[in-house]
Amino acid sequence: MLLSLQGIRKSFGGVQALSNGNLEVAEGEVHLLMGENGAGKSTLMKIVAGMYRRDAGEMLWRGQPVSFTRPAEATAHGVAMVHQESLLAPHLNIAENIFLGRETTSALGWVSRGAVVEKARRIISELGFRLEPETLVGRLSPAGKQLVEICRAVALGSSLLIFDEPTSSLSESETKEVFRIVKELCRRSIGVIYITHRLEELRSIGDRVTVLRDGATVHTGPLNALDRDQLIQHMVGRPVNATYHRESLPPGEPLLEVKGVSRGFLRDISFVLRAGEIVGLGGLMGAGRTELCRVLFGLDPAEAGTVTVAGRRVDPKNPRQAVASGVALIPEDRQISGLALKLSIAHNITMPDLGRVSSMGILNKSAEMALASDYRERLRIRCSSPRQLAGRLSGGNQQKIVIAKWVARGARVFLFDEPTRGIDVAAKQEVFEQMDRLARGGAAVLMVSSELPELLQVADRILVMREGRLTGELARPTTQEDIMRLAAPLHTAVESIQ
Repeated sequence: MLLSLQGIRKSFGGVQALSNGNLEVAEGEVHLLMGENGAGKSTLMKIVAGMYRRDAGEMLWRGQPVSFTRPAEATAHGVAMVHQESLLAPHLNIAENIFLGRETTSALGWVSRGAVVEKARRIISELGFRLEPETLVGRLSPAGKQLVEICRAVALGSSLLIFDEPTSSLSESETKEVFRIVKELCRRSIGVIYITHRLEELRSIGDRVTVLRDGATVHTGPLNALDRDQLIQHMVGRPVNATYHRESLPPGEPLLEVKGVSRGFLRDISFVLRAGEIVGLGGLMGAGRTELCRVLFGLDPAEAGTVTVAGRRVDPKNPRQAVASGVALIPEDRQISGLALKLSIAHNITMPDLGRVSSMGILNKSAEMALASDYRERLRIRCSSPRQLAGRLSGGNQQKIVIAKWVARGARVFLFDEPTRGIDVAAKQEVFEQMDRLARGGAAVLMVSSELPELLQVADRILVMREGRLTGELARPTTQEDIMRLAAPLHTAVESIQ
């Protein structure tokens, strides 16, 4: 047995994150670690990786008791972790990030940058990724950063690799590459712990599964002994239908009208969002969906075209103007662009509208707590108190905070960019329910998603983008094949016909 965890416990400021974490991983095994957001998965793995110290319990490495007090100790034993949220240095290039702390140096201690780049190029080529080692990491998409994290972990020559949501921001082809890499690692007798919320991935990648719920291990066994519903019930402690169904509403007045908007490679984008509807925005990675959301929110002002909100032309030049007009953005990278992780839940919720909880420039803390407590209850944010730091919450609860702050601000047009990225099946349904409540309350919702089943389940109609342009609109009911026909690049479509 490569790794054995028994009775692991961990608390943060009186909040019990782990009460009885148990897990065993053998060499050459892909062990799936499942559970809702906040179940303790990442905490357990960060203990294994030396990022946290356990409060109690036993950890055995190849049968010997160990206690990693820092990541370097875990790395020295052969443990590497690919994190869901990038921990890379954005000001360094890909090669420098892969070998950070393990650079090739001369006899005088000088770093040989050429040698580092060539070693990185070999690893990238071996893994089959399309990355240029001298590219700055800060210029990469979330998907590109995830691939660099994988390269770094593989370069360590580890015996155990922990993948925390490795495919949450990857395209279908990149996801297949990750699966290929994981299977190759197993053939080399390397153990893999794989955390994912994508239930459709499980049968393609896993051997055994361990399920955590509320900080404790509630199930361990062969994956093929469980069906989908049994697995979900272990995760949430009750039967949950993994398929969300939404009843559409008759659309109301136009709330967002976009005419001929262009910016960079975005060209001549026109569409309308009406009150009471959820409109999906589909397309392949790089099609321009996130770029369009950034334009509508004023982060990257349009170079041409017009934007009208509730009958009033706004053409936002910055986010302040967009917010003032009633537009809200729930970004793909919520931890970087959506939240202030080191501030409390209450501060995050009230930040866009401080005038509501202050007088003459002085914050009324009682009013702030009352408002935050109200939205905590409305959106069912699981936390010990609104005073708790946002960075201490699970991904699903963090997403609810981002939604709460814009609902509290009174937004009427909501731009959701990959709203379910990195959250579990139960939290996904809660996000869908919140979107439905917004629509039923008279708001208009634009939902960007790379998960085609989500678009089919939630959206009233689906807009599809390809290479910076809108290529069509699909009404319900439609199919994934219909979406892909509009999303696939023209040369791909021609090749498929031939």
